[in-house]
Amino acid sequence: MTQQTQAPLVELKNISIAFGGIKAVDDVSVDLRPGEVVGLLGHNGAGKSTLIKVLSGAYAKDAGEIFINGEQVEIDSPRDARANNIETIYQTLALADNLDAASNLFLGRELMTPFGLVDDAAMEAECRKIMGRLNPNFQKFNEPVSALSGGQRQSVAIARAVYFNARILIMDEPTAALGPHETQMVADLIQQLKAQGIGIFLIDHDVHSVMELCDRASVMKNGQLVGTVNIADVTDDDLLSMIILGKNPTEEANK
Repeated sequence: MTQQTQAPLVELKNISIAFGGIKAVDDVSVDLRPGEVVGLLGHNGAGKSTLIKVLSGAYAKDAGEIFINGEQVEIDSPRDARANNIETIYQTLALADNLDAASNLFLGRELMTPFGLVDDAAMEAECRKIMGRLNPNFQKFNEPVSALSGGQRQSVAIARAVYFNARILIMDEPTAALGPHETQMVADLIQQLKAQGIGIFLIDHDVHSVMELCDRASVMKNGQLVGTVNIADVTDDDLLSMIILGKNPTEEANK
């Protein structure tokens, strides 16, 4: 079964949200299938981050519907999002710099011994297990994450999401400020997640990253959806035209 024929993991239908009378997101519909990466592109203020914050529970929508695995759900808080196996990896990664990988993996959800103490050994064993799946080259288990490279920090943040059963992952500019080697590490991690059937919404400004990492791209401008395209069917210039001019190349071709 191809991605295109699979039922969506997520459907955001006719989502609208306004702040002070200004529509930040205006009647936008996007979806995401298992094992697929959908890029969300647009200038600052285009509405892409606001749309995704509705899915992550950070913002309450004014109108529209959210479906997870075909069932309508209400997501009013980040806790609701997590209950629907949605995890968000923000650009800041939300890691505790002074703690090691295992402590970050279980931050706020620590494993405990029968005596009520934090079970560091069990957490490190679980951390080694999940990192072995995602990033076999990762070895810095006993160092604070402040000592890790950007790509390694991304590994820890992704491992935390996957360990707690994320099926839908929101990634905010995962390769921003990373060098070529680190960017490739994140690209490899994304391929691993796709192979596990995890769906990823990837918010990015970089057309080249989206062309390389995504299966489809949804472009927003002034709070509205310009269109959603298959990456295989468009060029970098097509995406730039959508972002800057608000024109959908597939619609233009059909005129």
